[in-house]
Amino acid sequence: MTIIGGGLAGSEAAWQLAEAGVSVLVHEMRPAVTTPAHHTGGFAELVCSNSFRSDDAEANAVGLLHAEMRLADSLIMRMGDAHKLPAGGALAVDRDGFSDGVSEALRAHPLIRIETGEVEALPPADAGLAIVATGPLTSSALAHSIQETTGTERLAFFDAIAPIVYRETIDMNVAWFQSRYDKAGPGGSGADYINCPLDRDQYYAFVEGLVAAEKAAFRDWEKDTPYFDGCLPIEVMAERGAETLRHGPMKPMGLTNRHKPEEKPYAVVQLRQDNALGTLFNMVGFQTKMKYGEQVRLFRSIPGLEGAEFARLGGVHRNTFLNSPQLLDETLRLKVSPHIRFAGQITGCEGYVESAAMGLLAARFATADILGVEQSVPPPTTAHGALLAHVTGRHRLSGEARDFQPMNVNFGLFPPIEQPLKDAEGNRLRGKEKTRERKRALSRRARRDFEAWLGETKLMAA
Repeated sequence: MTIIGGGLAGSEAAWQLAEAGVSVLVHEMRPAVTTPAHHTGGFAELVCSNSFRSDDAEANAVGLLHAEMRLADSLIMRMGDAHKLPAGGALAVDRDGFSDGVSEALRAHPLIRIETGEVEALPPADAGLAIVATGPLTSSALAHSIQETTGTERLAFFDAIAPIVYRETIDMNVAWFQSRYDKAGPGGSGADYINCPLDRDQYYAFVEGLVAAEKAAFRDWEKDTPYFDGCLPIEVMAERGAETLRHGPMKPMGLTNRHKPEEKPYAVVQLRQDNALGTLFNMVGFQTKMKYGEQVRLFRSIPGLEGAEFARLGGVHRNTFLNSPQLLDETLRLKVSPHIRFAGQITGCEGYVESAAMGLLAARFATADILGVEQSVPPPTTAHGALLAHVTGRHRLSGEARDFQPMNVNFGLFPPIEQPLKDAEGNRLRGKEKTRERKRALSRRARRDFEAWLGETKLMAA
């Protein structure tokens, strides 16, 4: 089995195939050929945030996806758990330790062989089965080959990178440690984020500065590329209205200024630990395409960050993805070349774990093909099935495929469930608790159905 790409999806696919007894050849172009966002040649390098987002498997769809992946012996989740950092209710990881762990596991597996160098074209049918997991930064040559094979224009959008600050340069006489609503998550204590408060005047001055800041210039071929709404640059959010950021990454809810508990912050900038040493913190939700000088000037106007030094400033790069509902079948095979499957972010899912989950599914489908056994798709009631249905367009209305956009896993992708009216004690549910109980019911159904799906087919080569 050939896998092109050693990101999260390719790494997960390689592991799943090898653990099922299938020999795997992995092609990874880095470090021989770099990308605008990667800095190493390691497998599963995290290029933006170091967070796998919520680990709440009961009331959050991405936390549910975590749980399902653990049930399927996911390498990405195993290494995420092994290198987790304090992050409230989220699962954040030491990015270098995580990538090193994935790399070591793949290199040590007796059924995995790795070749470094760029693959410039899709493999022909006589080369055997392949999974393309080259991600949103697919090389120009391979992207051109995909375009020629499919006969369609590729879609693209911009993705932006948030800055990273040295912990020792943050003024803790102004900032304080606290998770929103004091929530403790995996490896966390309930005081896992550094919070920088802004009053009303400081907030509006900051928003005005974002809107007026000089932005990075785009090349002609990039100018009409749309952003993905789940990863908008901070200045683009500011342009949508003065109050937008207060209801997004700068919302003050669930936080109390430890230094001035009687004063409610008008807005808050949060920073999340980015490495195991606790020396680096990234600015949560602060992806940006501002020029470097503007970033330093504006971010140092935030209380607590006046003396901030940056290990990395924000940046922007172009992402590519397929119009998967038109091009892929329900098992991620390319319709015009069914010996090839696609996996990961290039399929039109968004997020680290979503990408890895698509790699996991592509590997299971490919293993079934190799062994000559039947493997159904996961039920749409599961997180994997719901995400797959989005990517392959199983739940789309006629004609919607041409407007396909990337998406994170969310409960809106799941089939409806009968709304619980009472809790376990028989009390009538109302408001937020009613919504939370509905999510719990969706999660219970999903885990039950996913375990049943995993047990349907034995995927193990002789």
